[in-house]
Amino acid sequence: MKFFLISDNVDTLMGLRLVGVEGEVVHTRQGFLTTLQDKMKDESIGVILVTTKLVDMCPDIISEIKLKQLKPLITEIPDRHGESKIGETIDRYVSEAIGIKL
Repeated sequence: MKFFLISDNVDTLMGLRLVGVEGEVVHTRQGFLTTLQDKMKDESIGVILVTTKLVDMCPDIISEIKLKQLKPLITEIPDRHGESKIGETIDRYVSEAIGIKL
């Protein structure tokens, strides 16, 4: 099982390449969605890492994939440009999944 990074910046990609994670840099919503769909079809990829800025481009699609797809796992990671609100994101996913606001 491999990791794959979809990033909005080269710095994050370079950092993860140092530990053996391949990836791709995209800057548009359509480019992100195309790359995501392509990598979701790759059976060798178990975890897709996505930078926060890209997740913010299409949160509805990412939420739906996370709730319905078993594999690959899509994980949001912060990049060097700012803070991530991953805790809030997790709360929202759990709330949507069980129907109760936390």
